Amino acid sequence: MTCNQGGDIMKIRLTGPFKGTLCAVALAAAGAMPALAQEYRMDIQTAVPNASLYFKLTEQFASDVEEMSGGRITVNVLPDGAEVAAFEILDAVSDGVVTAGYAWPHYWSGKHSAYVLFSNVPASTGMDQNSLMSWYYSGEGQELYRELMQERMGYDVEPFLMQPMGPDPLGWFSRPFENLDEFKSIKYRSPPGIAGETYAAMGVPAVAMPGGEIVPAAQRGTIDAAEWIGPADDRNLGLDKIWDYYYLQGLHQQTDIGELLINKTWYDELPEDLRAIIRVAVKANATQTNAANLHENSVAVKEYEEAGINVLDVPEEYYTRFIEAQNGVIQNYIEADEFFARVYQSQEDFADLVYPYHSRVVTLHRNVVEGAEAARNK
Repeated sequence: MTCNQGGDIMKIRLTGPFKGTLCAVALAAAGAMPALAQEYRMDIQTAVPNASLYFKLTEQFASDVEEMSGGRITVNVLPDGAEVAAFEILDAVSDGVVTAGYAWPHYWSGKHSAYVLFSNVPASTGMDQNSLMSWYYSGEGQELYRELMQERMGYDVEPFLMQPMGPDPLGWFSRPFENLDEFKSIKYRSPPGIAGETYAAMGVPAVAMPGGEIVPAAQRGTIDAAEWIGPADDRNLGLDKIWDYYYLQGLHQQTDIGELLINKTWYDELPEDLRAIIRVAVKANATQTNAANLHENSVAVKEYEEAGINVLDVPEEYYTRFIEAQNGVIQNYIEADEFFARVYQSQEDFADLVYPYHSRVVTLHRNVVEGAEAARNK
């Protein structure tokens, strides 16, 4: 066999099925043709079951990365518990056990109190998920999160806020309650961190557990009520098959932002164009999440009402009692940790800036709908 190298002949004594491949390798080594592009594999361990809307959105992120990279990055999305448990994801990504993870920053509240602020910002700030994402990408949020993750906690992780969701409903209940005294008699699954502590301060016996454990705990009677994410994902988890009472408003997670965590050593070794592809795919996924949330949650609520699920409003006293309890919890954190106080102040300052405009603009659609209805009824 011979290989032609720019007019020169390279003689290789080789027969068999691999002669063409080795000829290409020989020519590449001689500089006659470009070397094959290196390929990378990203395994994303998620904290959600594969039935979750947000698992499917993470799969869309994976598809976008693979398509934009021309297959140079292949992405495998793993359901809750496939490699490591949900609350172990951060450490697993930093240690290189998995390349990447998907969860929520408040899952790491036990490691540092400020984590909760990057996902479940307290209701007292006046932020919703859109203003929190604006603070993250247009304000100080991204720099502060990298400081927390990499400098203060020493994790070998590159974090990205990716999936804005919320507000999370108060959730599903085995029986209705008329007031907060009745709520206190109900064993309730809530998120960890400030949300759970706030409910505890209100006298509600709150229990934290990953999403994959909620349905089994409900079936065993370990809990009497639970919140998860939102109407669509609650349906996908099967909570509507267990309980019939659904309270649509909740303040414990009026913002709820999912994150992508990538092993920083792996990420930094990528060529710049592949890092850019990941960054763009993250932002595209945030847009897809907003679209999916509005549509899928609206469909789910309609289906609940048609199926006879009791979609209820929380008692009015809930709002005041929750904010009062949360303010006390927050003040303790502010006094205990300087970094928590700095992040919280940054969010309050940003909310003070955007709320006057944002709060007035978001009433526009409601006023239009009410005006159109009034016109029709004349």
